[in-house]
Amino acid sequence: MDVCAFVGVAPRGPAWVPYTDEEWLEAGLDPARLRGALATTSCVDPTRPRRRSVAVPIGGWDEYTRLFGSFEGPGQLPYAIAAFFDQGGRRAYVVRVVHDDAKSDTRTATGAIVGLTTPYALRARNEGSWGSRLHARMTFAVRPLTLADAGPTFVDVAVAAAPLPGTLLRLLIPGGARVLRFVTSVDELRLPTGGRRARVWLDVTAGAPATGAEVVEAALELDDGAGRVERHEGLALGGAHPRRIAAVLCDASKLVYPDASVAEADVAPLDPSLPELASGDFASVEDGYADLVPDDFFDAEWVLGDEGPAAGVHALVTVRDVSTVVVPDLYQPSPLPQLDGILDPPSLAGPRFEICAEPESGPLQVAPVPELEGLLLDPRDPAELGRIVKYQQQLADLVESVRSFVVLLDVPPGLDQRQILTWRAQFATSYAAAYHPWLDIARSDGGGLTRRRLNPSAAAAGIIAHRELVHGVPYGPSNEIAARAVDVSDPVSPARHDVLHPAGINVFLRERDGIVLTAARTLSVDPSYRQLSVRRLMMMLIRTLERELQWVVFEPNNDSLRADLRHMLRTYLRRLYRANAFAGATEDEAFFVRCDDTVNTQLTMDAGQLVAEIGVAPAEPLEFLVVRLTQDGDGTLIVEGAQ
Repeated sequence: MDVCAFVGVAPRGPAWVPYTDEEWLEAGLDPARLRGALATTSCVDPTRPRRRSVAVPIGGWDEYTRLFGSFEGPGQLPYAIAAFFDQGGRRAYVVRVVHDDAKSDTRTATGAIVGLTTPYALRARNEGSWGSRLHARMTFAVRPLTLADAGPTFVDVAVAAAPLPGTLLRLLIPGGARVLRFVTSVDELRLPTGGRRARVWLDVTAGAPATGAEVVEAALELDDGAGRVERHEGLALGGAHPRRIAAVLCDASKLVYPDASVAEADVAPLDPSLPELASGDFASVEDGYADLVPDDFFDAEWVLGDEGPAAGVHALVTVRDVSTVVVPDLYQPSPLPQLDGILDPPSLAGPRFEICAEPESGPLQVAPVPELEGLLLDPRDPAELGRIVKYQQQLADLVESVRSFVVLLDVPPGLDQRQILTWRAQFATSYAAAYHPWLDIARSDGGGLTRRRLNPSAAAAGIIAHRELVHGVPYGPSNEIAARAVDVSDPVSPARHDVLHPAGINVFLRERDGIVLTAARTLSVDPSYRQLSVRRLMMMLIRTLERELQWVVFEPNNDSLRADLRHMLRTYLRRLYRANAFAGATEDEAFFVRCDDTVNTQLTMDAGQLVAEIGVAPAEPLEFLVVRLTQDGDGTLIVEGAQ
């Protein structure tokens, strides 16, 4: 229950990922078009559809930067992820949002390793200008192969040493020349003496019987120019080999895909001396930031019950261990600030009076970060605020439909008290929580310590995860200081807080010790689910029972099964009661379990159903301490007590 998912904009990261064989079938695609991994390299099959969005699990900031980059992009996502881990979160999922169009390949860098019989074409693993900095280097290693016999079109070796089809051999022929040949097939020969030998057939005649042979293997080193380096060794250069370059890159690389044109090809070095080969520069491409729109965060074709891969936030529907979701880049409330110049304007003062002239602009301190123009929505504009609310309602409708996680919403910045309450009235679900105001955080983003405005939901997600890890689900995820927060965009007065809190707005307050989250309420209109801890407790209960009771399926539906089920359920609920998850002085006041003839009638049994009813009384966190002071007529001050 501490796992949070983030959906946002990143400069790199998995997107438009080819379906696996299992996903292909689950999505209902034509099985006749499915080809197994041994027959083809599926990741470059041009006929295989791709998933626009993928939920990727991460366990820390370093893992995020390795896959998705750092702070170089324009979105809020990296700051939200960093805030989550700063608060004490440990596990998260990340969904990178890219524009839903057919131009992804034009935003994906490509390059090729030259010096081979066919230049080995590579393309960046996903779209973005980061791929333009990629560089590939191929080296070769050889190991001797002892020959028992040889002819112009074959070599004989020991059965245990026989190379697989697709292996590249370097043969020494009479006169000292070396030639490169691929293994096409291997036959087993029985010798007159009773022994066995492997006959290795070559793709092209060597011209003369070989006097020596070596197995050639490649090593591919990939560098993205930003400190991420991969090295893949023991690669085969023949398309029939199970460790062909394309197959290994598809399975193991996080940086590149092989191009479909070389996925099944035999590629050999042009020079038998096997010099080191390089790719040169990858093609320059542009990022797709300007094309992004809020609709890219959703899958318009998704319907309830769709278990196949989906796009945007809908990609999280099939992820079973996510409990909270944050969408920090759903909209950008204001343009990015302008950058200052490095130097002061040059002085035009001279020995003579002249007409004043504007100095030329100097160089910028850093390259300007691209704008998310399609995501710019100003909450102060009523029409654009309406669009923000519409997209946030789409998130609320999704979580209300699937009921497997809670979405954390940000109150749009720049709203006054009346507008905040009007915004709040648009939501009525216990599967969403709202946070206000936006936070100013101090963050080192590679260019020194900077001050950045952050979605409050990102810090709240980390606080929720930390409280779950330390105390458990029943404890309210609030009354915690937001790490790295130095100020709030809207200082909320006590009088305003007294109005926002009952309305279900969770407020970050500026207090003596720091910026403190003061509440953990949902946006429910049902008082029973006004506390976030109660909704999360019920989610945990449902999730646990669904997973742990799978053994009941296909069991005999009799009194013995019902007794076992009652015992298991009462044991589990008793553990939660002792962990202070339920209210009540006794177990009977805290929960009940019914699984008998009163709920399992003959009609339900004839339908093959087993019914168990569970009732619990969740413990709500204490929000107020009331101390009553009474002054007697003689001036005595009496403290009557606390409730």
